[in-house]
Amino acid sequence: MHKNKRHLNVLLAKPRGFCAGVERAIQIVEKSLKKYGAPVYVRHEIVHNTNVVNDLKKKGAVFVEELDEIPETKQPIIFSAHGVPKIVPENAKNRNLFHIDATCPLVSKVHIEAEKLYRNDFEIILIGHQGHPEVIGTTGQLPNGKIKLIETIKDAELYKAKNPDKLSYITQTTLSVDDTEEIVKCLKKRYPNIIGPHKEDICYATTNRQNVVKKLSPHVDMLFVVGSKNSSNSQRLVEVGIKSGCKESYLIEDENEIKWDLLGKIENLAITAGASAPEKIVQKIIETLSNKFDVNLKSYDHINEDVFFKLPVEFNE
Repeated sequence: MHKNKRHLNVLLAKPRGFCAGVERAIQIVEKSLKKYGAPVYVRHEIVHNTNVVNDLKKKGAVFVEELDEIPETKQPIIFSAHGVPKIVPENAKNRNLFHIDATCPLVSKVHIEAEKLYRNDFEIILIGHQGHPEVIGTTGQLPNGKIKLIETIKDAELYKAKNPDKLSYITQTTLSVDDTEEIVKCLKKRYPNIIGPHKEDICYATTNRQNVVKKLSPHVDMLFVVGSKNSSNSQRLVEVGIKSGCKESYLIEDENEIKWDLLGKIENLAITAGASAPEKIVQKIIETLSNKFDVNLKSYDHINEDVFFKLPVEFNE
């Protein structure tokens, strides 16, 4: 049987998949279901991954976009890892809803930063993607219009600061490291006194996953990024792959989206996964590839991650 299979080298990017914030958010939903029973309500997808959301639905999680979809209940309401505007917990309090916040601590750090800058009368620019829940959550920490969104270099070139001496920027945590650097460079050139975060807002996991893809891409014919279409950090990994020399970089949800027709001629395939994509899907993809190819699997190690975030007080055993 083996003789008929074509050889395929598969390089597995490491680190890949779940980051500490995603692990924590999923655990919060699972532990809530154990502790309080079903249903547990979740405002917005807990993390941007269809498989994760479907798994949690089967266990009794009910996903809503807004609080007004939730009936009067004593059951917990969980806020997603992306963070929420201030008005959301306020509305939950007004309705006496019991809420648990699964916002990633690295997103909360950006929220705190924004508040501090605002208190100190800084004009605040947020580098991020319009309409992304994290951006909605961050801009929603302050009164309307107090945070100005910049998405592109073009926006940065056209931005007019009201007070160039009290100008600051913060960023979404899941952006392309290189693109953001370009935007920041442009802003610094135009406004030399602009101040940025003490420590990069783009999170460690986004940075690490992009760095390993950068190193891998020149050595492979194709890259699969495992993740959902609405996952910002997964989308960025595809872009980084293309920019770093692997033109055939694709986002795939799971083994059902393997590009069989394109795999015909290649020898070296790399696989990585966005920060919200489960490892079991990566393994399923490898298993599915092994049915058709004689797979030679190698791990491509970039850096070891050991970040861990504590669960909220509700789960102090």
